[in-house]
Amino acid sequence: MSLLPKPILRRSAQLLLGAAIAVSVWAAPIAPGALAPDFTLRTLAGPNLRLQEQRGQVVLVNFWATWCSPCRQEMPHLARLYDKYRASGFVLLGVNVDDDARRAAELAGKLGLKFPVSLDSEKKVSRLYDLSAMPSTVLIDREGRVRYVHRGYRDGYEDTYDQQIRALLKE
Repeated sequence: MSLLPKPILRRSAQLLLGAAIAVSVWAAPIAPGALAPDFTLRTLAGPNLRLQEQRGQVVLVNFWATWCSPCRQEMPHLARLYDKYRASGFVLLGVNVDDDARRAAELAGKLGLKFPVSLDSEKKVSRLYDLSAMPSTVLIDREGRVRYVHRGYRDGYEDTYDQQIRALLKE
């Protein structure tokens, strides 16, 4: 038998259920059509970068790691897409998930990356975006909605990215 009155028990149960629902929604995988979860991360160049500040641009967020060979293979293709479309309202944000930022800086320098590389060493943003593969790429429209999610990388994916970026820039 509980010492608390029934209305308090009922309200407590409602609050717990609401919290459980909120956590499950927050942890749900991102999906096309959903608002892209906002985040702020420090970049290799030093300043913080916030996703929400990119509204009005087409944004490609690419999660990568130095130990991921498909990531290394994909990077030069992403760099070319960035160079090709950045003057047209396109932003590419690399989100590195390595524990050691020096590795990310070394590889970014070796590859000559010009796009911003953010550091997610605590994996908070990676968890927010529910990564299940490396690399993972998310294309976001000008209104901040997720339009495409790509998990992993294979030769030719960059052609798909190119078509999707062009289509989003035309909207």
